[in-house]
Amino acid sequence: MVDIHCHILPGVDDGPRSWKVAIQMGKMASEDGIEHIVASPHANRRFPYDRAALAALIEELRRQLGRRPELSLGCDFHLSYENYLALLDNPSRFTIGNTPYLLVELDDYSLPASLSDNLEELILKGLVPIITHPERNPLLREDLSRVLKWVELGCLVQVTADSLTGRWGPLARSAVEWLIKHKAIHVIATDAHGVSSRPPILSKAWRELVALSDEFLARALAIENPLAIVRGEKLPHCPVSVSI
Repeated sequence: MVDIHCHILPGVDDGPRSWKVAIQMGKMASEDGIEHIVASPHANRRFPYDRAALAALIEELRRQLGRRPELSLGCDFHLSYENYLALLDNPSRFTIGNTPYLLVELDDYSLPASLSDNLEELILKGLVPIITHPERNPLLREDLSRVLKWVELGCLVQVTADSLTGRWGPLARSAVEWLIKHKAIHVIATDAHGVSSRPPILSKAWRELVALSDEFLARALAIENPLAIVRGEKLPHCPVSVSI
């Protein structure tokens, strides 16, 4: 399996505070069957994003973990006005590795009127926005059809594995089921922050996907699509064509 959204780097945001916990997270993920992790520290007003410094942390974590899991760098990109301007100026500073894929986190309390236009502009510039955990966003849950419109534009959707297992409550679980029904989920990820309440585990969500649909969907969302993302390739399982 491949996890494209994981807060595994120590001491940079609200993920692990120590190298010990970061290493525990990597080993836990590997034991769960996760072979590749995208370290995705926050990029927002609270947590400044220094790509060069984070790349150095990736190298050290890679050295300490060994061959598995593989590691690459992205970010949990908060779509604020300041971030948006920085992204337009230097897109490769924020994307997953050297790919055009970008994790995009939306605000829980307000959505700008220009949001659809902003996403469309990113797509026109060659980026592929991946909307992260819309099922956990109370504003989006009020009208999930907005997510479908962004998918039609060319965005992808990532849901949190623990939303399937109930950790984020019944509303998040119901939203995931709705998105599955409308073929609007492209990848699941852990959004892990530690080893206890938000661990780097995908296997439990895999079993829930099989129960809700079938193993074909589980493989698409946990293996084949996220693997294509970290490789910078077109998704093999995507209801709407994404150009790269």
